[in-house]
Amino acid sequence: MIHIKFKNLDKSEMAREAATERMESMIEKFPDLLKSRISVTLEMANSPVQSGPDLFHVKVHVNGGKYNGVRLEKSAPNLYLALADVVDRMLEKLNRFGDRSRVKARNKARKQMEILSEPPEEIV
Repeated sequence: MIHIKFKNLDKSEMAREAATERMESMIEKFPDLLKSRISVTLEMANSPVQSGPDLFHVKVHVNGGKYNGVRLEKSAPNLYLALADVVDRMLEKLNRFGDRSRVKARNKARKQMEILSEPPEEIV
C-alpha cells in the first residue's frame, strides 16, 4: 500500500500520480514490497528568514514485510528531480538489502556444511 503525504506543499494530483507511478514501478521490480506499507512524503522547504530558491524533499519509508525499516530522503530544486533521485537510490538500497540477506544465508549454509563434513574427533 502506498501512502502519499504533502508537507508545506499544495496538494497536486500530478505530483501524487508521479509519486504513485514511481513507487508502483519499484513494486514491480521488488514484489515483496506488496506486503509493505510505503509512505512517501513530498515536502517543500524554504526559509522565512533567508531568501533563496525553494528546496524540495522526498522521503520514503517502508514499514513491514521483507524490507521493513528502509528509509530514504533526497532533496533537489525541483520536486520531480528529487523524486527521481529517491527512486534511483531506493533501487540501489533494495538491491543491496536483498544481496545482504542472500550472502548471510549462503555463509550460514557453508558453515553448516563445514561442520557436517568434518571427521568425528577421536577419543583417546
